[in-house]
Amino acid sequence: MPANPLNSTSASTPSVDRASTPVPLSESQISQRQLNKAILESQQSVSIGIKDQPQSLVLKAAIEAINEQLAPYLGDDSLSVALDSNTDVSPEATASRIVSQSTAFFAAFQNSNDTLSFEQQLEKFLQVISGGIDQGFSEARDILDSLQVLEGDVASDINETYDLVQAGLASFKEQQLLNA
Repeated sequence: MPANPLNSTSASTPSVDRASTPVPLSESQISQRQLNKAILESQQSVSIGIKDQPQSLVLKAAIEAINEQLAPYLGDDSLSVALDSNTDVSPEATASRIVSQSTAFFAAFQNSNDTLSFEQQLEKFLQVISGGIDQGFSEARDILDSLQVLEGDVASDINETYDLVQAGLASFKEQQLLNA
């Protein structure tokens, strides 16, 4: 009778399944996973409300990503926002907050990059915050998609907000160059 593999008393060493061996994550990946987990946990209790106010998630994700991008220049949590239930989360209001709160750090950024010309400071600053904004929108879209609410008006509002943020950043750049 063949031996039952479950009851085998073989002295052989167990094989290592390389596919199940976890690959070490970078600090950035760990931080990103923690951020995503925190966002999901905070939104879990109000997931029904996300269908009505996905912009608050976009704002939160964008602010967190901008914080991450600005941290090497201005320190941790240099940009934060306290959202409450009375916050206007229309595409216009959300875009306005993202632009105004992220561009408010330009003077501090200039001080920490005083060896660059004004134009270089402006370009580098916009690259840094644009990276954070793009990352935040991407993460917000991923989260909303995983909650199966990234469709219809929600998707168009997210796209409109992103377009308004880009227009706001272009306006900020133009204004800064005019005032230089």
